[in-house]
Amino acid sequence: MSSFAEDLHAALAGPDRSISPKYFYDTQGSALFEQICELPEYYPTRTELALLRRHAGDFAERMGHGAQLIEYGAGALVKVRLLLERARHLHSFVPVDISGPHLLAACEALQREQPALRILPVVADFTRMHVLPDPPADGRRIGFFPGSSIGNFEPDEALQFLRLLREELDGGALLIGVDLIKDPALLHAAYNDAQGVTARFNQNLLRHAQRALGLECDPDAFDHYAFYDPRRHRIEMHLLPRGPQMLQLQGRQYLLSPGDSLHTENSHKYSVESFQALAREAGFRPAAHWTDARDWFSLHWLEA
Repeated sequence: MSSFAEDLHAALAGPDRSISPKYFYDTQGSALFEQICELPEYYPTRTELALLRRHAGDFAERMGHGAQLIEYGAGALVKVRLLLERARHLHSFVPVDISGPHLLAACEALQREQPALRILPVVADFTRMHVLPDPPADGRRIGFFPGSSIGNFEPDEALQFLRLLREELDGGALLIGVDLIKDPALLHAAYNDAQGVTARFNQNLLRHAQRALGLECDPDAFDHYAFYDPRRHRIEMHLLPRGPQMLQLQGRQYLLSPGDSLHTENSHKYSVESFQALAREAGFRPAAHWTDARDWFSLHWLEA
């Protein structure tokens, strides 16, 4: 039984009915997320891109000569291009992503643009133990984790994940994007866009399960629901059944009634200070951070 099937059975059986957002990302889900990143309401992507453009030279200098750049959750390889343009003396680039076809297609396009770049893609769930290519003999491993994806982890999970990266990047560093606490109205708009792309992205978890696992259900019978919890400093995303919904997975049936939900994602927001404290607890040394003029988003350089 695949981990996706195991996790979906566990989520549908309850009691919490919660599943990892990594299962959004098959080929269709990855494409929908790219659309989200272009939405006018979705500030994180354009704000982070502006920071990366402004400080790319500093990042490249901090990497040093002969570094191996590892991007976790690489996706379409959009943001990392800003680093690759300035880091001219890399040993290799290692993009890691769970969606194999999407990753490999993005790598082929990047290779055409930069034929001299050594690209070593790894199709894997980067939140679990995975195998990376050998590190360079004379350079450091530099991790890149943009998009504030760290916010998708529960705080204890974020700590364990950062500890995993700390071991993997031993002697190197991590450049990570972190979304900051802000006006809840801005957050609500970002996760409830007028075009409904985020709703389709949320429903794609069920469509992914239909394609990959043969799940029998009607994704259109579930509403997208996202809200900000100020006590936990996080956005929560849920799928709410519109009336009683029977889902069948591998011979087992699950009934979701009105008022039930399938909890599909959290997106925790941090202050600079709270994230740096988390990084220190994981064994990193915060060396520098950058924010935009409105303090909506931050980038952190963590020495391993």
